Amino acid sequence: MDSKTDFIQIFVTGGTFDKEYNFVNGQLFFKDTHLPEMMERGRCTLDIDIKTLMMVDSLEMTEEDRQIIIHNCKKSVSKHILITHGTDTMSLTAKVLAEANLSGKTIVITGAMIPYAFGNSSDGFFNLGSALAFVQTLKSGVYIVMNGRYFPWDHVKKNTATGFFEAI
Repeated sequence: MDSKTDFIQIFVTGGTFDKEYNFVNGQLFFKDTHLPEMMERGRCTLDIDIKTLMMVDSLEMTEEDRQIIIHNCKKSVSKHILITHGTDTMSLTAKVLAEANLSGKTIVITGAMIPYAFGNSSDGFFNLGSALAFVQTLKSGVYIVMNGRYFPWDHVKKNTATGFFEAI
């Protein structure tokens, strides 16, 4: 990646990936994204730009929120876009993005089943690393990256019994 448009645009939308744990009442909440810390801890040398669009649980994401995501993807000059997202409705957001006619862009959506703030038990670091690799190598289109695998947006589902994403 060497031109002004060859950087990875990362859009943060919230989801379990960025949740914090309140040790007093036991609830999960949003404070700020962990992405800059994760990039530093992972010794990432990629040319990236991180922008927080929202911090919401994907079950509470609205159609207006999805339009904000689409708008920012269209506006970005990058051909490589990674979106952190809650796992419950990432397939719906992927569908909306695929239908938004964003040709020429590779859009990868990833998330976590366990918050990054939970430390070594979180799958967030692994999913983020996988998503960074896939967003650079896949042809243009919309994909979901979870559990070390990539899936075309219309060939994936979350298995709510196992917590893993599977091809359909």
